[in-house]
Amino acid sequence: MKKELFKSSLLILVSMLLVISCTDLEIEETDSSIADSETEFTGIDDPAPFVNNLFSGDLKGIIENQQDFYALNEVTTDELLVPTRGTDWGDNGIWRKLHEHTWDAQHPYILNNWNNLNQLVFRATQITDPRTTEATPEQVAFAKFIRAYAMFWVMDMYGQVPFRNPGEGVDVDPMVMSRAEAFDFILEDLNDALPNLPTRGPSSENLRPTKAAANFLLAKLFLNKHIYLDSDTPAATDMTRVVELVDAITTDGYALQSGYFEIFTPDVDTETIFFTISSVGNRMWNGLHYNQSAPGNDGGGWNGWSTLAEFYELFEGDPNTNVPGSGQEERRGFVPLSASPLPAGMDPDEFDENNDGLLDGSHIGYGFLIGQQYSVNGAELTDRGNKPLAFEKQFPALAGNTERTGIRTIKYHPTYGAFTGHQILFRYADAHLMKAEAIFRGGTGSGDALTLVNELRNIRNAQALIALTEQDLIDERGRELYKEIWRRNDLIRFGKFADAWTLKINTDDFRKLFPIPTSALLTNPNLSQNPGY
Repeated sequence: MKKELFKSSLLILVSMLLVISCTDLEIEETDSSIADSETEFTGIDDPAPFVNNLFSGDLKGIIENQQDFYALNEVTTDELLVPTRGTDWGDNGIWRKLHEHTWDAQHPYILNNWNNLNQLVFRATQITDPRTTEATPEQVAFAKFIRAYAMFWVMDMYGQVPFRNPGEGVDVDPMVMSRAEAFDFILEDLNDALPNLPTRGPSSENLRPTKAAANFLLAKLFLNKHIYLDSDTPAATDMTRVVELVDAITTDGYALQSGYFEIFTPDVDTETIFFTISSVGNRMWNGLHYNQSAPGNDGGGWNGWSTLAEFYELFEGDPNTNVPGSGQEERRGFVPLSASPLPAGMDPDEFDENNDGLLDGSHIGYGFLIGQQYSVNGAELTDRGNKPLAFEKQFPALAGNTERTGIRTIKYHPTYGAFTGHQILFRYADAHLMKAEAIFRGGTGSGDALTLVNELRNIRNAQALIALTEQDLIDERGRELYKEIWRRNDLIRFGKFADAWTLKINTDDFRKLFPIPTSALLTNPNLSQNPGY
């Protein structure tokens, strides 16, 4: 396992530059209505590097960025928020607007995400175009999968999908698919790709799609079909299809794995169906305090992202502390009281870079960090004002916070590298819960929903449920999948995205869709603004 370590100062600079976005109405070359080239498209001579860049370049960048795609799917929910601390994380209110549900069509992250996803669709389309005659069936399958993935999110987040064939010039306005049309297009892409995708179980090679990855995305498609087609209730046949797709993933060798936080390491596990080489640094350091550091990032965290008290309280255990022995279930994690000795068998060159006999980063907790935090030697950490670094549950507001307000969350851990490139996109526990939900909603198949949920809870050291409700299902998905990009999608499917939660101002139901960016409307008259904006 090789760590990818970067200087924290460089990453902070890059993060600061990414925050600066243009909100005027000038047409940029990255807008979805602009082709990559004004020359006639005659195909791609050597598809291999283009296919590789779809995953190791375009997708990698979309996923590892803490803004845009990730922020829109997480900071708009009850799971994560980015409070302003003095002047830190103010950024002209762009983070606060996401949590408050007060964004508009000129929010820079909404524009950036629109451009990035649509650009990924277009680049994948270039590989699938018949004029790219040298592409192998597997390369075309990879491209159709990634096009389906990007288009899934455009459909999910914006409700309409622009589409341009590579041979069309910039004078041609891209056609626009409705949600129903995009659903059919995505379904066709995945069904076309499936026969030529490799059949592979758990593997270090799963940074490229497999049949299991395609079946996972198909399951997401059918689980949300009634939302996308504006139906009140899901069809039993669609829910049965979800069950069948998850069973196919199981047949390929995927299974639940014990040791929850060990799943989020670069090692092969039985749960990871599809991952990227995206750095996990943002997921790790954007919530940790400046004085919480580890080898590979001696500069410490960035002291921003936090969670709400009510989300933390979904988990079993003492609501006011999370030190070992607090009665917590495994997924809530713990706050260690000091660093741990390097376990026998672990390579000190890999896991004890400073040769102190301690496991690197093991003084930093897992899961939900609340209350006093500790140094490597067990001393109580302090903030920059020399006050005890004890993370508090409550916020005075979205602005005016101290360095200590807000419970912090961490899933990927600096023990395995401060900026390791390994981020999970599709995980078997998610598929397992999709199957339980599908059966709960009328699908047929082996097992029953309550048994499936309790199977997961048992392996996570949580108490078994005696009955199962819709609220139990959405809560269980929150406990298992926090920070894995699915919270907004889940809340919408369960009819809870418009619910009130702490520091949220608006409960407008129309915000289930983001607005079409203003610049996109100006450059493509086939687009229309979503209702409410």
